Amino acid sequence: MPAPVSAGRCARTAARTRALTILLHVVVAALYAAAALLCLPRAGAPPRSGINVASWIIAVVALHAVVITTAIVTPAGLDLSLANALSLVGALAVLVAWSSGLLRALPGVGAVVLPVAAVAALLPALIPNPHRFPYAGAPWAAAHIAVALTAYAFFIVAAAQALVLTGLEKRLHRGLPDAGASPLPPLLTLENWLFRLIAAGFVLLTLALGSGVLFSEQLFGVAFRFNHKNLFSVAAWVVFGALLAGRWRFGWRGRRAVIWILAGTGLLILAYLGSKFVLEVLLGR
Repeated sequence: MPAPVSAGRCARTAARTRALTILLHVVVAALYAAAALLCLPRAGAPPRSGINVASWIIAVVALHAVVITTAIVTPAGLDLSLANALSLVGALAVLVAWSSGLLRALPGVGAVVLPVAAVAALLPALIPNPHRFPYAGAPWAAAHIAVALTAYAFFIVAAAQALVLTGLEKRLHRGLPDAGASPLPPLLTLENWLFRLIAAGFVLLTLALGSGVLFSEQLFGVAFRFNHKNLFSVAAWVVFGALLAGRWRFGWRGRRAVIWILAGTGLLILAYLGSKFVLEVLLGR
């Protein structure tokens, strides 16, 4: 008789824990959505307090970090499922946008990145598909994945900034007033920030690819294989490398740079997140 009672108590505890976890994911998503509304430009409105918005966002990121760490670090090992990976990248993207000063200087970036983070924060609650990382005991393997996901976050923020800058340039060319409530830095300054983000992401992506190629057997127990994931990753690396070379040699900017940025970011999404979607969601592995 004690065994069924104990099992029932464990089941109720697990159910309460699951409900609390879902609630926390919903709260984080709602807070991100509220922060995105604060970042929306409002023509003719008084300037918002950047300090308050920044404090709000970093508090949400801190809460998200606690929630996603609890989801990933489990007694059975690291859970790097597609939903958890997307949630982590969303949090990292917001952190990159905040720490780089973009959320203060160019609030439109927050209006793009924060809704993406809100959706990503919800995914672990909507798609509970545990995927244990078999090399949790290998710190170098975990570091390799952390560097790769951080590189993705840099490029996602760069893509968001490129889209916002494109909109600003179109408004300037048409002679339309700025939709924002506060003056923005010069476009050339914002472009320089953009390419610094891309350069930082390129360095991280190079480290991730280099470690994967040179130490694949030590990291993951198998020799390096040129599969679809690696093919798209290398293609993205070539795209971003060509963009940086074109910027340095020919001064690429504007629409041409945006096309290259979006193409490289799309290839990265196909590389890691796309491959995980196919394996975990479509094939159920």
